[in-house]
Amino acid sequence: MSVWDDLVGQDRVVEQLSAAARAARAAVAAGRTPGAPAGAGGNASLMTHAWLFTGPPGAGQTTAARAFAAALQCTSPDLDLGGTPGCGFCEGCHTVLSGSHADVKYVRTDGLSIGVGDMRDLVLRAASYPTGGRWSVILVDAAHRLTEAAANALLKGVEEPSPRTVWLLCAPSVQDVLPTIRSRCRLLVLRTPSADAVADMLVRRDGVDPGPAHAAALAGQGDIERSRRLAVDEEARTRRAQVLRIPLEVADVGGCLAAAQRLVDTAKADAEALAETQDAKETDDLKAAYGAAEGSRAPRGMAGAVKELEKRQKSRATRTRRETLNTALLDLLGFYRDVLALQFGSAGPLANEDHRQALDRIAAAGPAESTLRRIEAVLACREALDRNVDPLLAVEAMTLALRAG
Repeated sequence: MSVWDDLVGQDRVVEQLSAAARAARAAVAAGRTPGAPAGAGGNASLMTHAWLFTGPPGAGQTTAARAFAAALQCTSPDLDLGGTPGCGFCEGCHTVLSGSHADVKYVRTDGLSIGVGDMRDLVLRAASYPTGGRWSVILVDAAHRLTEAAANALLKGVEEPSPRTVWLLCAPSVQDVLPTIRSRCRLLVLRTPSADAVADMLVRRDGVDPGPAHAAALAGQGDIERSRRLAVDEEARTRRAQVLRIPLEVADVGGCLAAAQRLVDTAKADAEALAETQDAKETDDLKAAYGAAEGSRAPRGMAGAVKELEKRQKSRATRTRRETLNTALLDLLGFYRDVLALQFGSAGPLANEDHRQALDRIAAAGPAESTLRRIEAVLACREALDRNVDPLLAVEAMTLALRAG
């Protein structure tokens, strides 16, 4: 099993990254830097110092970037015999995939944004030579969450690269990244994997029976992690079923308001559940790091560190609520897309075939124009949430529009 096996339905991307990793290995052997003339040692132009991974939600941008990082650090002896970097078994691959490699830095945030302070520290780190003598890799997950100041700090690191530093940026689309940054990156666009490919992965990796695996793959709408949760997590399936009842519950104003309240309450409960399992442990670990004993006076500096941690935890709770609501809205969009497909007589597979009775009922209740207006209402709710509109107000406006549609 190689590091590329988790990339579902991305054969073209795997081919490009494998070729770049081979060129990078040749460059290291010849003492060249990325993009330098290859000579007889290989095509170094296949490798570059900055990459931008984009694609639809759940397609695997971060998975692709992590696999590439592992391939760059691969130390398999088979490479000397012409093997492909990224064996998945050597120390280099193993430590990258486990997050413990000294020369691979993961940048992610539980909150809503990545600040300038963190990015400046990374740019300084990027200027140093890798300890292992191969590549210093910095993987920025959710690069679209960089603040403006943080993006400008990143720009300096990308436009003035160190000889052995590679930046891997992940974002939903190229438009989510500053033009000055994306112009200095090699773009890789992942596609939505097919339901058959996702189902096959669920069967092979998670031991899911073929029937439920295919149903989960359709319901996940190309989002691999979402499909996996629906396949193995009964609670996730229950929440989805509750969301897909909403089109049948918005017949009157009372039903609209009740459905909106339930959605918001579910998102809040998810955030609180995450906080219950993580916040207390993080706080205890921080106090232990400062050597604080129970009942004793707090060591110098600990109060500020605890305050900063609580700020991050609050931001994470807000993000969790938004992500839960966004997942529900994507399920609703998929439902109404299936309704529209039925109204136009499409013979293709439906994402929500397991709710066919509800789909048929809504499809027969009105014209396609009404379905389009409902889809627009769901999209408007997502935009309102992105603008920090109060979640309950935004969802109530949506459910009332679903009724009116």
